[in-house]
Amino acid sequence: MPAYTFEAVDANGETHKGVIDADTARAARGMLRARSLVPLAVEPAAQSAQGGGGGKGLNVTLWGGRVFSATALGVWTRQLAGLVAAGMPLERALSALADEAENDKLRNLVATLRSEVNAGSAFARALAQFPREFSTSYSAVVAAGEQSGQLGTVLERLADDLEGREALRNKLIAAALYPAIVTLVAIVIVVFLVSYVVPQVAGVFEGSERALPTLTVIMMGISAFVRAWGWYVLAVLVLGVICLVIARRQESVRLRMDAAVLRLPVLGRLARGFNATRFAGTLAMLAGSGVPILRALQTAAETLNNRALREDALDALVRVREGAPLASALASKKRFPPLLSMFARLGEQTGQLPQMLQRAADQLGAEVQRRAMSLATVLEPLLIVGMGLIVMLIVLAVLLPIIQLNQLVT
Repeated sequence: MPAYTFEAVDANGETHKGVIDADTARAARGMLRARSLVPLAVEPAAQSAQGGGGGKGLNVTLWGGRVFSATALGVWTRQLAGLVAAGMPLERALSALADEAENDKLRNLVATLRSEVNAGSAFARALAQFPREFSTSYSAVVAAGEQSGQLGTVLERLADDLEGREALRNKLIAAALYPAIVTLVAIVIVVFLVSYVVPQVAGVFEGSERALPTLTVIMMGISAFVRAWGWYVLAVLVLGVICLVIARRQESVRLRMDAAVLRLPVLGRLARGFNATRFAGTLAMLAGSGVPILRALQTAAETLNNRALREDALDALVRVREGAPLASALASKKRFPPLLSMFARLGEQTGQLPQMLQRAADQLGAEVQRRAMSLATVLEPLLIVGMGLIVMLIVLAVLLPIIQLNQLVT
């Protein structure tokens, strides 16, 4: 039965909004009148989910933004998994989630999914109509759960994967946040001292016939450059960032840039570990849900943000399609951590490939967290010391002429 979003007023003049199931829009309006409501607007939920029916398909969500954040999607999946695992039919579970939705965008999206399921569509196919909200791997896992009759269990596994991936991402952000803040504050302080404090003090000694200390002369030169060319340098930096963003839209340029990132001494290992963790976790989840290995490899490769590693994963897919074992296909790609191919080989030998891949993802994730925290622990004091040294040089550049002047007076 189709779902319709409505806006109506009651006898007291209060406005009511929501979703109602009816065969037609006319029937929906009749149901609203039976509730003593005067319908103002009734439209299909699918059209509402497109933000007014711009004719661009279900991929367009309300107001041009995404309905789910990464965290919200994990919570929603966990709620749906709990309802389905408890024995509630999928249609009723979606109805319950639509009723409990916190905003109209989410309510309309879930109502559209429920409408598609009621019309006889598979749940995975309904999800696939919203690729901005539900990734290819998400739909593939749900399809495998529907085919195996274990949708509740598969959704629980999917929720675990989403929450674990988001937890790793948040830990990496937290590890990088403090050094980033310290760096930003240091830059602001140094620019303020060089562009304002140093010129004020230097003006006192402009009439002096004695030669200023070398450090003071250098600092005054830097100050003059910052005041004269600072805004131009900032504009060049902003323009450079814009050009970099535009250049990364070209696949060949992004491939070379991502490959260069992987070759960096410290950040390269972090990037390799993070992407390998995501790849192994997705592959383990898909294989454990019953998705064929070739399709699982294709979907897992598409989740990789690094284009160089994605190319390696797709090359490994070609090797597996030609008959090579997964472990040897991954081992031939040196940019993937050796731990991944080792656990894949163990999984193939023992017949427990999904479990071994998940263990590899767990170990790689733990290693990434450890390296990120170690890097942050080292960077924090180095940044503070570096900032202190720069401020000390500026202060010395200001004090040395004063000390020199005092010596002359005495």
